[in-house]
Amino acid sequence: MLDDVDLGNRRLTIAGRARPLDDLTLKLLTDWLDHRRHRWPSTANLHLLINNQTANTTSRASNHWISAPMRGQDATLERLRVDRQLEEALTHGPDPLHLAEVFGLDEKTAMRNADSARAPAASSTCRAISAGTYAGTQASSPSRPSPGASCSSGLAECSPAR
Repeated sequence: MLDDVDLGNRRLTIAGRARPLDDLTLKLLTDWLDHRRHRWPSTANLHLLINNQTANTTSRASNHWISAPMRGQDATLERLRVDRQLEEALTHGPDPLHLAEVFGLDEKTAMRNADSARAPAASSTCRAISAGTYAGTQASSPSRPSPGASCSSGLAECSPAR
């Protein structure tokens, strides 16, 4: 909903939890709001994401409409999410409290991701994206580490077979 956007404080409320907006997300959000305002200037729809079908109603855009542009792409939403969390940990330091606040992670996941970002290989060869695992979930990735390589279930830790 539009009421969930707080541009002045750089926050977005998702599922009742206020989350801080990084520079990229803030820019994309303000660009979308500008586009939305120019494309549908008289809409009464209070949902953040609307399209041609929902602009003249008060209903939300469908899940299919929201996710369809990502289908068939190498960059899946899961991969983007994992990569964004790794980038945040590498840029702002491997602070589990920061990661938990920004991404709404539980305590154990935030600590595991922070530990992974501290690993020397975190910014190079083996990310969870290519490992296919992240925080205990299986990602769909065509590329896997070589047989004998060991990757943790965190963001990025990977060590080659010895």
